[in-house]
Amino acid sequence: MATMDIFNDDAFSMVSLTGAINKQPYLPSFLGDLGLFNVKRVRTENVAIEDKNGTLSLIRTSERGTPIEEASPEKRNIRDFRTSRIAKGSTIKAATIQNIRAFGSELELKAVETEVMDHEVGIVRDVNLTWENMRLGAVQGIVTDADASTIYNWFTEWGVAQPTEVDWDLDNASPASGAVRQLCNSTTRTAMRALGGLWIPGRSYLLALCGDNFFDNITQHPEVRQTFLNTQEAADLRDNHQAFSAFRYGGITWVNYRGTDDNSTVAINTDKVKFVPIGVPGLFEVAFSPSEALPYTNTPGLELYSMMVYDKDRQFWVRPEVYSYPLFYCTRPAALLRGKRT
Repeated sequence: MATMDIFNDDAFSMVSLTGAINKQPYLPSFLGDLGLFNVKRVRTENVAIEDKNGTLSLIRTSERGTPIEEASPEKRNIRDFRTSRIAKGSTIKAATIQNIRAFGSELELKAVETEVMDHEVGIVRDVNLTWENMRLGAVQGIVTDADASTIYNWFTEWGVAQPTEVDWDLDNASPASGAVRQLCNSTTRTAMRALGGLWIPGRSYLLALCGDNFFDNITQHPEVRQTFLNTQEAADLRDNHQAFSAFRYGGITWVNYRGTDDNSTVAINTDKVKFVPIGVPGLFEVAFSPSEALPYTNTPGLELYSMMVYDKDRQFWVRPEVYSYPLFYCTRPAALLRGKRT
């Protein structure tokens, strides 16, 4: 029978648990799988972010030999932002492991490690869901907590106005010819101008994260359907215009974003669309701070940390806990555009 004393093994030290948990496969998530966020590992709980308002200006011509025009100094704004703490634990009571038969100390250890790992996997899934919620907030410019309260509003932090939501008029029974294509071009131009030199021709593009109703309406729009029907890609109407699929139209990649099954915890409003610039260097970043535990003080931050808490008084339970200290942010929120179907 397994004993609580087995947790004194080095396999359950904070360093060993952290190493093991960072090797686990992460819960699949759309924005996470895109590799959209550049990872920065910092050694402090505060992250310094610099905003440089680089501008282009016309140079007035002048006569040879006369004084030349003086360039204005580039305005810079450096601010500190604090990473958030995500933490959760799961208590393993003695009764949970007491019936694990000890054929040998090594087998007993492996059985208990499996039990602990099962508990940690559940917590890691929740952490990954929390990360996805923060990513989804960052690509919209406002990162929110589990209770929907605001952690960081990047429009406010950078002093820029949030772009007005555009009505795509997808419920119009008699839409104007080329209306959707025109909106695609207008949206892309607005994003390109907001990003300036960060937009890379041939590499950067817009990804449209669509709610269910918006996606259904745009795939059924006469203009979109007619475009595909007149090409060899007509099969895409059957294959790629289905639920939670993606297709490309008007230079924009349209995705029916799938969040949580309740379509509210982590989701795009069913009647909305959020435009995310892809292939833009430094636009989206995530910084990870080190754990608050002594062994990791002033070390580069990891995505996850795990530790074991013991019932030292009675030895009735042990408690694996998982921690993460991220800061998801957008450096140019003025390029984060949005729309609605009606």
